[in-house]
Amino acid sequence: MGSGEEQAAAAFVARFQRRVFGMTLSILRDRGAAEEAAQETFVRAWRHAMAYDPRRGSVAAWLLTIARNMSINMLPRRRPDPIDPDVLLALQDPAPERADDGQLTPVSEPVRAALVRLPGGQRRALVMAVFYGFTAREIAELDELPLGTVKSRIRTALTTLRSELGSRR
Repeated sequence: MGSGEEQAAAAFVARFQRRVFGMTLSILRDRGAAEEAAQETFVRAWRHAMAYDPRRGSVAAWLLTIARNMSINMLPRRRPDPIDPDVLLALQDPAPERADDGQLTPVSEPVRAALVRLPGGQRRALVMAVFYGFTAREIAELDELPLGTVKSRIRTALTTLRSELGSRR
């Protein structure tokens, strides 16, 4: 692709398009924005192909880094105001359903039940981090807590959920 050959670029896109689109969709959570970010990722990779250094990592890692950065740059600058996690959980339909794009709704019943059993501080920190994408630092500032406390709450909540749900990760 670095040589500028169109066939090489087409093969490159065909090889990595699913992973790049998956990365952009997971960050942006909007199909249209994810498609735009994926397209811009390949354009940027095409323009900067000569800058790729195989000693610094694989092609996939280089390309996915571009996709991640592109997606983050496309995120809205202002995040929505946080909603109390208890309100979010109360709005959730207890039976998981498939959305229009074929994916399951964000929280299945076992996960929802495990979240409800978490202490309030842990639940709030985890929901804000996972569902809203806030960093631990942002949560600490919003809730006026020490950063270490927020990190501990998130880590403890994840550990509890993993053990309750039987995850081996």
